[in-house]
Amino acid sequence: MYATVMHGPGDVRYEQVADPKIERPTDAIIKLSATCICGSDLWPYRGLSPQDGPAHMGHEYCGVVVEVGSAVNTVKPGQFVVGSFCLSDNTCPHCNFGFQSSCMQREFMTGAQAPYARVALADGTLVATEEMPDAGMIPHFLAASDVLGTGWYAADAAQVRKGGTVVVVGDGAVGLMGVLAASQLGAERIIAMSRHAPRQQLARDFGATDIVAERGDAGVARIMELTRGVGAESVLECVGMDASMEQAMGVCRPGGTIGYVGVPHGVSFDGQQLFFKQQRMLGGPAPVRRFLPDLMQRVLKGAIQPGKVFDLVLPIAQVAEGYKAMDERRAIKTMLRVDE
Repeated sequence: MYATVMHGPGDVRYEQVADPKIERPTDAIIKLSATCICGSDLWPYRGLSPQDGPAHMGHEYCGVVVEVGSAVNTVKPGQFVVGSFCLSDNTCPHCNFGFQSSCMQREFMTGAQAPYARVALADGTLVATEEMPDAGMIPHFLAASDVLGTGWYAADAAQVRKGGTVVVVGDGAVGLMGVLAASQLGAERIIAMSRHAPRQQLARDFGATDIVAERGDAGVARIMELTRGVGAESVLECVGMDASMEQAMGVCRPGGTIGYVGVPHGVSFDGQQLFFKQQRMLGGPAPVRRFLPDLMQRVLKGAIQPGKVFDLVLPIAQVAEGYKAMDERRAIKTMLRVDE
């Protein structure tokens, strides 16, 4: 088959690779219904993350099971499934504690920007629907496999509560999903930080009540003005840069909580600052599997439409253009059609 391979910064190719196959009894092979490009894929694309040779890309996926290993019991061929970018057994002590992204057998999904993919630890990772969803539901289920689950975790980690005040730092796909999650969890005020008109509008569509375009000290000052000098009790940090974390800490009130899900690049903390700010912090790789059953039900009921975050749809053979469009901020998130 053909699949997406990154050979180096800026060098993405759709080229022939070996077909995926069952390697362990706990594996499953799925036929992708659609796949997409993640904002985190841009780190190696921009040369900001180390890469040791060509890499098979893609960790967001939904599709139909075509084959399972001998030890797989919870899914079967012919079922439509959604999985997480973190592969987990869903039975270890960390999984049972709700942190499947720290599973004692954890693996990270790769190779999903392709027509077919192997999913390890299929029993613990994949969640099946009772019926085959309509084509119009595919973008929403695809979003659930990572960006929706990650935005939801940011809101959960930040202890978003009914009637609360929330600030979302970052207007990429994860930040926008964080806005949606905060709205679903009942926040009364959701302040989205964004300088881009299309993203501002989507943030409002997902439930943002205020938009702050300023950055840095000016952004912090504007939010403090909006909150009458108090700050927000819940802050979602969805970027992973030092400046975005500084902004998150600058707008979080004492006793408030920062949920951080942006992969850190150049982020550092000062012990005195952490001590005197008295802010809680929880984050890391999102335990999407914890939230998947609930999120999939919300999608099925039409309560949420996270697939709206895909503002560019391309045939998977044009994946290089999808990367370029996201890198140049011409697209929030690219969905790739799998026609094979």
